[in-house]
Parts: sequence; C-alpha cells; structure tokens
Amino acid sequence: MQRYEFKVVPAPRRGEKARGLKATEDRFAYTLTQVLNEMGRDGWDYVRADALPCDERVGLTGTKTSFQNMLVFRRILEADAATQPSVRFLSPEPVSAGPRLGAADAPAGPAPALGPANGLAAE
Repeated sequence: MQRYEFKVVPAPRRGEKARGLKATEDRFAYTLTQVLNEMGRDGWDYVRADALPCDERVGLTGTKTSFQNMLVFRRILEADAATQPSVRFLSPEPVSAGPRLGAADAPAGPAPALGPANGLAAE
C-alpha cells in the first residue's frame, strides 16, 4: 500500500503578463501552468482544486466566511518511493478473464415474447 504526503497551495488569483498573451484567460492559464509545472518538478502530482471556507475576523468580535481556492498535490512518501517503482508497466502476458462457461457465439434460444407484465395491470 502506497502512502502519500499532501501539499495544498493557494490557487493564483490573477494571470501574470507574458509576451504574446493578451486575453485574461490566456494569462491565467499561463500562470496556472507555471504553478503546476513547478510543483511537478518537485515530484508533486496534481490532485484537484477546491474552494474551502475560511472564517476571518471582522472588527473586534465579528467574523465572516470567505472561500479560498486551493490546489491539492500529492506525492509518494520518500520511504515508499524507494521500495516501489514510480512507473508501472503492463505485463506482456494476457490476463485470464476467468473460466469460460460455454461458447460465446452459441445461441441461447428464442427471445421471450414482449407484452404487458402479468399481474401488474392497474385495476
């Protein structure tokens, strides 16, 4: 059984300027790509993005709830990574589908007649 460690980082809130990127969504996608690639270089696999509630203080006694967008990453713990390969290969041997019960192309007999169900008619 593999064990993982997790890391949660805030999602970017705005896109960085970059040459050739003018639209807001292009800049944001570029920034998100940078974050994902940086985490991937350190061995972190992207799991998902979540919007989680966060209570904040307002004034002396008040609170308000806001939502924070977070990116969740995971990687195999160092001890497990040394004992298990990080890449799994499919075995070249065919996997048995279990015992065969009969010829797959043999006809099972005539199809049942279709019609109203017996005993279920509304009275």
